[in-house]
Amino acid sequence: MNHGSVDVAIIGAGPVGGALACRLAAAGKTVALVDKAALPPMEHPDFDGRAYAIAAGSRHLLDEAGLWEGLPYTPCPILKIHVTDGKVGRPASPLNLHFDHAAVGNDPFGWIIEARALRIALNQRLHNDRNIMLLAPAEARVTRTADSVHVKAGGKEITAKLVVAADGRNSRLRAEAGIPVTNIPYRQSAVVCAITHEKPHHGVALEHFLPGGPFAQLPMSATEDYENLSAIVFTDSTGIVARLGQLDGEKFTREVEKRLGAHLGAIRLIGRRWTYPLSAMHAARYTSTRLALVGDSAHGIHPIAGQGLNLGLRDALALADLIAVSDDPGSPALLAAYQAARRPANLLMLAATDSLDRLFSTNNPAIRLARDVGLAAVNRMPNLKRRFMLAAMGR
Repeated sequence: MNHGSVDVAIIGAGPVGGALACRLAAAGKTVALVDKAALPPMEHPDFDGRAYAIAAGSRHLLDEAGLWEGLPYTPCPILKIHVTDGKVGRPASPLNLHFDHAAVGNDPFGWIIEARALRIALNQRLHNDRNIMLLAPAEARVTRTADSVHVKAGGKEITAKLVVAADGRNSRLRAEAGIPVTNIPYRQSAVVCAITHEKPHHGVALEHFLPGGPFAQLPMSATEDYENLSAIVFTDSTGIVARLGQLDGEKFTREVEKRLGAHLGAIRLIGRRWTYPLSAMHAARYTSTRLALVGDSAHGIHPIAGQGLNLGLRDALALADLIAVSDDPGSPALLAAYQAARRPANLLMLAATDSLDRLFSTNNPAIRLARDVGLAAVNRMPNLKRRFMLAAMGR
C-alpha cells in the first residue's frame, strides 16, 4: 500500500520518538514512525559501554509503552547517591552529601539500563505492533497545512493529524517550521565508558565534582561476563578530552582511577570509549501548525544531573497523555496545552544544570569552600534533602 492515514506521524525513532510511538500505539492510536537508520527487529549489538539513567518518574512512559517488560537485560536500581567535591588525583573533601532512597519510600531513585537493552526492546516492539507503520531506513518529506500533515517516506504517502519532531538537535522539521533556538556552548566534552571493578557497588551512584567538570559512576547490573559493573560519565575541557581519547586503554584507565578513587578496588575498562561535545540548547517554542517538538529537537542540557533523556521521556509522556483523550492530536488547544506542560519545566532544568556546572566546574578556592560547606549543610537538613531526592526521582 502506497497511501495510508494515521493519527500521528513521528520523525525519528530514537529512545524518545520510539517510546512515544509505542505509548500511542498502546493507547489505540495509529502511528507512522520514520527514521533514517535501519532498525532490525532482532538487533543484539555487543556491549558498548553506554547506559541510560532512567528516573523513577520517567519509567511510567516505558511501562505504559510496553518497553520495560521487554528489556533483555535487568536494569540496576539506584539506591543511594553520594555527592562529593575534590580535585583529580586527590581524596574527596570530607564535606559531602549523601542521599538514600529509603528516606522517601521504597522505590529507588531510578535505574541504570544498558543503551543496547532499550534499543532491542524498542526495535522488537516497533516491528510487532499493528498500530505502528515503521518506515526505516527512509527519508521523510513533510508538508503541513491547517488541517492535516502529509508525509512522503519509503515510497509511501501518509496523511496524519500531527507530526512530531523527534529528529534530534539538528532537527530539520524544527528548521523548516522557522523555530529559532538558543545555544549555550560549554567548551567541554563528555567521556562515556564502562568499567568492571573488584568490589560491589551496592547500588550506589557517585557524583564527584571536579574543576574540569563532574565525574559520575553509575551502578549497572551484573552480566554473564562481569560480576561488578559500572557506567562512567565525566566531563572536562574539550582539549583534555581530546588528549584522553588518544590514550591507550591502560593509560586511560589510570585517568579514570584518578577521578574515581579506590572505593571500588581495582578497575578495568570494557567496551568502547565515547566522547561528545557539550552545549545546551532550547527552542523558542515547542509547537507550530500541526507540529510538536520532543526530546533533543526541543532542548538539550548539560549532563551534570543525568536528566537529558528523562526530560525527553517526560515530553513524550505529557504529549501521549493529551493525545490519548483527544479526537484531534494536532489541534491548537492540544499543542498549547503540551507546550504549557513541558516548556517551563524544561527551561527550569536547563537553568539549574547550567548554574550547577558554572558553580562546580571551577578551581576558585573561595567558591570551592562555599560549595563544600553548602553540600555539608544540605546533608544536615532533612526536609531540603527530601526535596532534592524527589526531584532526582522526577516527582
